[in-house]
Amino acid sequence: MDIKKNGSRPSQKGSEDWFTGTVRIDPLFAAPDPARASGGQVTFKPGARTAWHTHPLGQTLIVTAGLGWVQREGGPVEEIRPGDVVWFPPGLKHWHGASATTAMTHIAIQEAVDGKNVDWLEKVSDAQYRK
Repeated sequence: MDIKKNGSRPSQKGSEDWFTGTVRIDPLFAAPDPARASGGQVTFKPGARTAWHTHPLGQTLIVTAGLGWVQREGGPVEEIRPGDVVWFPPGLKHWHGASATTAMTHIAIQEAVDGKNVDWLEKVSDAQYRK
């Protein structure tokens, strides 16, 4: 058994390579081998979002606060609110973040293959974001 005490894992700023706007990442867990799941709480300020990306084994988002937007490649921008759970299948190109006027926080859970849990792609343009 391993208990991670609240406050024992420092918050991180979302990398400008992978995010647009102000994003805070609070690590929650990274299961040791042979498990491959990890999770974090991510808070997006208004207008902040991820770049387009995929996950080799998919990703689950659990929205805990605010108002956010998600989009899969070729689909419409969709609204997400606290209590919503979003599943992105393996390899599905997508992005997620806050709405233009309201911050959003979600818990993100994903699994790794050969130590990799995400493939980052191009940034979401302002035109794509505001659709």
